[in-house]
Amino acid sequence: MASIDVIEEEIPEFRFLKKAPKRLWYKGRKELLGRPKVSIVGTRRPSLYTQEWTRRIAAELSSRGVVIVSGAAMGVDALAHQGAGPQQTIAVVATGVDLRYPAVNAELIETIEQKGLVLSQFEPGSRAGNWSFVVRNELVVALGEVLVITEADAKSGSMRSAEYALKQGKEIWVLPHRLGESEGTRRLLKEGLARPIYDLDTFAERFGVVAVRMEDRDEFFYFCQKTPTLDEAVGLYGDRIYEAELEGKIVIENGRIRPA
Repeated sequence: MASIDVIEEEIPEFRFLKKAPKRLWYKGRKELLGRPKVSIVGTRRPSLYTQEWTRRIAAELSSRGVVIVSGAAMGVDALAHQGAGPQQTIAVVATGVDLRYPAVNAELIETIEQKGLVLSQFEPGSRAGNWSFVVRNELVVALGEVLVITEADAKSGSMRSAEYALKQGKEIWVLPHRLGESEGTRRLLKEGLARPIYDLDTFAERFGVVAVRMEDRDEFFYFCQKTPTLDEAVGLYGDRIYEAELEGKIVIENGRIRPA
């Protein structure tokens, strides 16, 4: 059983919050917080179309070293975690991390505890309430580089997440839907507040390339996906930078590193 630990140091992504939590309780791999991250949220009752594409978006991003952040709720949240794979996902929960809620996702949450990361700003033993879901949603949005909403009703928690993203200056991306479906995301598109994902490869390529071999997907690979400066890279990895360049695994351009 995964142990409960506490994070008390500052989380850089929380600089967007008016009132950042002073501590976080967690189970799992804290190092996932240092990876590139994308938040995915949406309805608890997704259409078959949304189910398929939520999984595919999460899987494509995960294959590029991106960690998927969501709220472990039913529907889109669970699909996003599953698509990414437990080792590439962060679940931000609305209870204490000792409680696996909702019960229908208890097995999924347990797997994420063991292979990924489960986070909460609520003390162990805390049960879910309406306000805790609101706070949870704000943290989900804050952790991601961008927010993806795959389906949402006009009045929903996902639309509140969109409000958080706009306040935090985050891009919002949505799936295109047919008339009469996903009125929330359609409204975001109509008002020019979100961008549509028309081509999954084009969207995912914004976040890096796919590792050809599983053994290449180590911390060095994830680090290079962030296009760090050469000085930063050499400071952390030394001669491995130049070895990787000679092997054709990375490219050094204009003082920055990127995967080949």
